[in-house]
Amino acid sequence: MDRFEEIETFVRVAETLSVTRAATQLRVAPSAVSRRVRDLEARLGAQLLQRTTRRMNLTDAGRTFYQRCLLLLAELEEAEAEAADAQAAISGTLRITMPLSLGLSALTDAVFAFMDLHPELVVHADLNDRRVDLVTENIDLAIRVGGMTDSSLIARRISHVHSIVCASPAFVAEYGRPETPDDLAALPALCYSNVAVPDLWRYTGPDGARGEVRVTPRMLATNGDVLRDGALEGLGIVLEPSFIVYRHIEDGSLVPLLTDHRWSESGIYAVYPPTRHVPARARAFVEFLAERIGPEPEWETCLRGR
Repeated sequence: MDRFEEIETFVRVAETLSVTRAATQLRVAPSAVSRRVRDLEARLGAQLLQRTTRRMNLTDAGRTFYQRCLLLLAELEEAEAEAADAQAAISGTLRITMPLSLGLSALTDAVFAFMDLHPELVVHADLNDRRVDLVTENIDLAIRVGGMTDSSLIARRISHVHSIVCASPAFVAEYGRPETPDDLAALPALCYSNVAVPDLWRYTGPDGARGEVRVTPRMLATNGDVLRDGALEGLGIVLEPSFIVYRHIEDGSLVPLLTDHRWSESGIYAVYPPTRHVPARARAFVEFLAERIGPEPEWETCLRGR
């Protein structure tokens, strides 16, 4: 009996907890499924499934073996897909989603460059701050900022971003330069409302101690570009990811504040839906993006020497 055939059969049984349903998916007789699982258990010398007349469950050994089998089959399918993809040009439709501000500030140029390299590729880009369901909306790839909350998704960290407190020179001239995070509490603030507590800004001090300050919102918005523009108008202080404000810090239209403190840091991830085959066009774009951005992205250079 082929080992991979046994493993694939066991995985189908483990996922369906039914010999009949597994047999239907594999297009073989139920007796063949039962025989393959019995042969696998005999070869391993371990019981993988607990069977009763009413139900079937995985044993502890079965659960551990199932997780390892998933990785093994995924590696096999990935190797086969890479071998097939190596013979084909990057083409078809790449459906990607990314946050609006990150896309406009840093990623659309990369999308355009990738399209130039692959003339047969069509891109559907959704620039949106909402968390898109990759499976139901048929998305190949998402670029996301922040922690990964859905463990069913496949994620690769491709870069990082720090947040920066800043304000316009006119605002600093009027209100003065804050010397401690607590000084921010008395200043009008422009706050991003797509987080749980928009007016609570957390930091790590120069000594490594963590703290937080409750600011006074003058404006709440679901888009960082809007808040940055408000800061440029002198309406308040803002805590923004560096990719939104770095060009304005470099040209002097925004002034970074409390740069001896470290504010929030987030990873930037390429996220795939939980399928066993990622299209070559999506894998190629992630590799291109990771190489183009690099470990020290352009947007992080605005604080060097400050």
